[in-house]
Amino acid sequence: MSTGTGPSPIPSPREVFLRLVHGVADGDLEELPGLYGEVTDVRHPMATPEAEPLTSRRALQEHFTVPPEARASLPKRLVVDVVVHETADPEVIVAEFAYEFTAADGPPAKVPCVFVMRVRDGRIIESRDYIDPIRTYTARGERDRLLAALRADPS
Repeated sequence: MSTGTGPSPIPSPREVFLRLVHGVADGDLEELPGLYGEVTDVRHPMATPEAEPLTSRRALQEHFTVPPEARASLPKRLVVDVVVHETADPEVIVAEFAYEFTAADGPPAKVPCVFVMRVRDGRIIESRDYIDPIRTYTARGERDRLLAALRADPS
């Protein structure tokens, strides 16, 4: 008699994307590196200051590590306005969404994002994460940090 506890189906690119962005929003950062392949190519083309590509699960683990003392000060966020576009390549999706930040001392702020992701066998192996840096720093209450990064940029 079957107990229905066979192997879990491989999640679709859409499901992996949703786990990622909701995990970020919910602060479940320890689980996020497991969504990626051991070898990856994750880039943030709009990052300020410019960011190096994340090319391994270990690099992503470092990327998602937030010291416990800093977690309490992070603004709350929700994932809103999600639209996932499937492409001719079944591994690739284009996902439009926004993080809606709420801080105790300010109005809500919406940060638009577009992720172009390749998911193979349920793991992200490639992603281009386009996130508005000005609205992100503003939503986090870190405009001074953004200005310092722009002043330090030699270009």
